[in-house]
Amino acid sequence: GRDEGAQVAAAFNQAATRGQELLRSHQSLLANASHELRTPLARLKLALAMLEDAAPAQRARLRAEIDANIAELDQLVDEVLLASRLDAAQDAVAREPLDLLALAAEEASRAGAAGEGPPRTVPGDERLLRRALRILLVTARRYGGDEVLVSVAPRAAGGAELRVCDRGPGVPEAWRERVFEPFLRLPGHAEREGGVGLGLALVRQIARRHGGEAQCTAREGGGSCFTITLPGCPRRAGGAAPSTGSRSAPPTPPRARRWRRTRSPAP
Repeated sequence: GRDEGAQVAAAFNQAATRGQELLRSHQSLLANASHELRTPLARLKLALAMLEDAAPAQRARLRAEIDANIAELDQLVDEVLLASRLDAAQDAVAREPLDLLALAAEEASRAGAAGEGPPRTVPGDERLLRRALRILLVTARRYGGDEVLVSVAPRAAGGAELRVCDRGPGVPEAWRERVFEPFLRLPGHAEREGGVGLGLALVRQIARRHGGEAQCTAREGGGSCFTITLPGCPRRAGGAAPSTGSRSAPPTPPRARRWRRTRSPAP
């Protein structure tokens, strides 16, 4: 039916379905996190057991191993908590007009990456989008080497695209969707590169909470491109969109090769 009772029933069913999805998601997250915690904890236990009887030269190496494992545990706990919060939040994140070019310029400069793009304003949570961009930059450095490019581009339908591209071995086509699954890593990469496998899953969660999406594609000439698409700012009364003017990008430190600003296409 279409009366008030039917509306209440539909709302109740929707809430029940959402509750089941959250329960399954949290159970999966807990199971995977528990599995991932075992590895650094086992390495910590071994290093601590060896530390007391180790020679002075070996102690320094063991202390470095202990510090690295503690940092890995801290990263894992932090990412699990953020994933849980994003998954549990039924409403979209708070969105304020955000200068995407300035944010990209700051993070690219911090990471020593090159970049380009026109000024672009999008509605978003600066803290979450900055976190997503940092994850992509760390991932690009880890798997793609030093040639990393950050770019901002307008979308034909409004909004913007934020891209991070590298010149690494690339992601096989069959894995380009699966890399966004929690705790999934390409075969052999966990042993060589480290990481806990939650970063790209967080990037997709953050993009979707903003009404956008995250995708992985091949880069022309070799490598991979990770793209976050974001919707534009809602138009004001009278049809005028908010200004896309940008504050000046911060000075680029010497380690960044370039940051090229491009002119927005004419409407």
